[in-house]
Amino acid sequence: MIGKLKEIEAHYDELTAKLSDPAVLSSPKELQRISKEQSGLESIVSKIREYSKMLSDIEEAEDVLRSGDPELKELAKEELAMLREQIPDIEEELKIMLIPRDKRDEKNVIIEIRGGTGGDEAALFAADLFRMYSKYAESKGWKVEIIESHPTGIGGIKEIIATISGKGVYSRLKYESGVHRVQRIPSTETSGRIHTSAATVAVLPEAEELDLRIDEKDLRIDTFCSSGPGGQGVNTTYSAVRIVHIPTGITVQCQDERSQIKNRAKALKVLRSRLYDIEMEKQSQEIAESRKTQVGTGDRSERIRTYNYPQTRVTDHRIGLTLHKLPHIMEGNLDEIIDTLITYYQAEKLKQIEHTK
Repeated sequence: MIGKLKEIEAHYDELTAKLSDPAVLSSPKELQRISKEQSGLESIVSKIREYSKMLSDIEEAEDVLRSGDPELKELAKEELAMLREQIPDIEEELKIMLIPRDKRDEKNVIIEIRGGTGGDEAALFAADLFRMYSKYAESKGWKVEIIESHPTGIGGIKEIIATISGKGVYSRLKYESGVHRVQRIPSTETSGRIHTSAATVAVLPEAEELDLRIDEKDLRIDTFCSSGPGGQGVNTTYSAVRIVHIPTGITVQCQDERSQIKNRAKALKVLRSRLYDIEMEKQSQEIAESRKTQVGTGDRSERIRTYNYPQTRVTDHRIGLTLHKLPHIMEGNLDEIIDTLITYYQAEKLKQIEHTK
């Protein structure tokens, strides 16, 4: 492990030196790439240096123990006991940090929420989920921007697509993809029976042009009059944009902005992210097949969580976590669930790495 840690620290120093290289400074894209990579290594390099300092302190304390000064020996013995107690914890942290990083972790996301089985109640639940994620984003200082929304007349949402931008958004939200189930008495239910409905959540890393280039000849772009809220100007101009990716048949449309140019840019952003996600899924499947093992990470067909209102209970079925804090969670307080998921999947990946050694 020591050799790997030294390699990482040397690479970090190399990247830091490149940031003052005139050739790099004159290329904005290269500067952005190197800055991003260097920034991504900061936390592990800080931990490596903390670990190196502890190892150095242990050597010094052992040297003192070999000296003849009884008073210094006693102090060294105490320090050595404390350091040796701390070493296993920091080594465990470093092992987790050495797990190959998901290169998408620092990306912004496209989140797509759709009402599933359950009609109006499913659409209401989809709206509740969007509000929950918006509140969570707000608590993290992230920005939420709606791309496309199809509300229902009673306050629900058939479908909503939005971007969430900020530091490390995908790393926090990537395990939210899947089927979310709700058990509650609908407001329209007169007999007080509990209904079960569902909504699907898809969290896609936002792809940049550097990640995926789309050939213009593969696109069919249509414009049409926007519908829904926005006033007369929206409804009488051809500002809405629909883009069809001919090779895959994927269709994206956006009418949220008054400007056709802005709607086109937003629609392309969603299309690029969907295509990027398909490509990443393909690569993950190939890796999984070659390893004959797979760590599940939020298959969108998988029922991942149940929100039970009568019992104020939230259960994440993948990790067997149950919390009786439903109102708190629906207000966007998701860290307890997300931190537990991250810890679980990190442990699974670590097991997998150690198994293949």
